[in-house]
Amino acid sequence: MAFSSVLHSEWIKIRTLRSLVATLCLLLLVTTSFSALGSLDTADEDFDPLFSAFFGFNFGQMAAIAFATTAVSSDFQGGALRIAFTAVPRRGRWFAAKAVAIAVPTMAVGLLTGAASLAVGRAVLGADARGMSWADGVRGVVGCGVYFTLMALLAAGLTAVWRSGVATLSILIPFLLIVSFVVGDVSGGVADYLPDRAGQVVFHQSWDGSLGPWTGLAVTALWAAAALLAGAWSVLRRDT
Repeated sequence: MAFSSVLHSEWIKIRTLRSLVATLCLLLLVTTSFSALGSLDTADEDFDPLFSAFFGFNFGQMAAIAFATTAVSSDFQGGALRIAFTAVPRRGRWFAAKAVAIAVPTMAVGLLTGAASLAVGRAVLGADARGMSWADGVRGVVGCGVYFTLMALLAAGLTAVWRSGVATLSILIPFLLIVSFVVGDVSGGVADYLPDRAGQVVFHQSWDGSLGPWTGLAVTALWAAAALLAGAWSVLRRDT
């Protein structure tokens, strides 16, 4: 089966599963709502208008992870994977199509979410938004789409390795909410290279450390690529 045909079939799976469509809608709603709330707080002496406008990404990334995790783990239930491999004997082609089918809608919704967060954030910030240039805003919008996509692909790769959506969410979500911050407080610059902290530099107007907005996203991309390679190896080598 040609790659385009495999990709089309994976896209049909995603758009016909209501839970996946709902999760992408939740990504937009949650991120925009918390960005509006974050923009209300301008009293902090370290106030960063760009970070305030995109504050909701902290919560929206959970939806991106849940979307990718569900999209992959659904094929490991009820013998669906065996059926998929019967139709697509080339397992690598199937996994590549799955990754693309996850990345494209996540990127599209991520960019839309970034634009909505910027608009809402600027409106709520009012005069406090004057310190944020339009170039900063565009960087935040693009960064939003790229960051959500990379975190989704990271989750997709890990789910393929562990073959369990519950395991992925149980490990990755606490890591993002707790471990990353704890490690960041005690490890100095080492934590800057964790997948979430590296990618989040793009949402800061100014930053300390060795990574910039785009180099930070590049580090996150390396983490996502490593997870996808591990996932591909698991799909190719392990029995269904």
